[in-house]
Amino acid sequence: MSYTGPESEPPRQRRPRRGPLVVTLAALVAGALAGWLAYETAGGGGGHADAAPSPSPSAHASASASSGADGKAAAPLRGKVVVIDPGHNPDNFRHPAEINRQVDIGSNRKECDTTGTATDDGYAEASFTLDVAHRLRALLERQGATVRLTHDDKGPDWGPCVTERAAIGNKAHADAAISIHADGAPAGDRGFHVILPGAVHAGAADTRPIVEPSRDLGKRVAGSFLRVTGEPPSNYIGHGTALDTRTDLGGLNLSTVPKVFIECGNMRDTKDAALLTSGTWRQKAAQGISEGIVSFLRES
Repeated sequence: MSYTGPESEPPRQRRPRRGPLVVTLAALVAGALAGWLAYETAGGGGGHADAAPSPSPSAHASASASSGADGKAAAPLRGKVVVIDPGHNPDNFRHPAEINRQVDIGSNRKECDTTGTATDDGYAEASFTLDVAHRLRALLERQGATVRLTHDDKGPDWGPCVTERAAIGNKAHADAAISIHADGAPAGDRGFHVILPGAVHAGAADTRPIVEPSRDLGKRVAGSFLRVTGEPPSNYIGHGTALDTRTDLGGLNLSTVPKVFIECGNMRDTKDAALLTSGTWRQKAAQGISEGIVSFLRES
């Protein structure tokens, strides 16, 4: 998700939070940071991480479905609904009039959708997000979850609009929803971050009921993504926590179910681009996201 696009604003570094979130992350940071340092020692990554979210408490246990006579043990997410929103659409660039149409996101009006970003070699963010979404769907369905995508290879031809993306999760009464992205920040900025909904109560938007569960979901996804992929927390957003709170994204503002965005890396950075274009790494990305979602759903 490029920060020059209309569905986002330029990132602004925020002062470190003094509330419960920072206290919790500070208490949990040691384990995850130790794991990251071990990864760096082994030669992986190479990014900047001042602090990091901890791995999900049950991430290892939830990596794959358990076997046994008990149906719930064999399919721990049976009865749970997850909505995956692959950011953008590979054909958005063919429909500028449609995606530039203004829509109401509660706090203000924005374009329906954007084209997204791409690596310097032309690998599109929209292709990346669909690929990871397909991998993630397979992992979650293996756990017994009902999974719905906001769009897929078969359509729609463009979009859907950010308002419709949120509505799909709401209508499905999703137990968790996640929007998958990759960033378009300047080269040298690298790492991943998870975007949490801030409190918005304006127009059709009221995120107040989902702020806390979304924060829990986001922390679990960030922790497992860090552990599984080795991708460092963003060195340009979130002060090393891999977490950012925003109130300007329609996909979050209009959601009535727990939802987060994940920026899996920066497509404009050569180190991150090498990972994002690797099918092996994209499978790790899907696994890391899956484990965070499974951890959240099993304890919610």
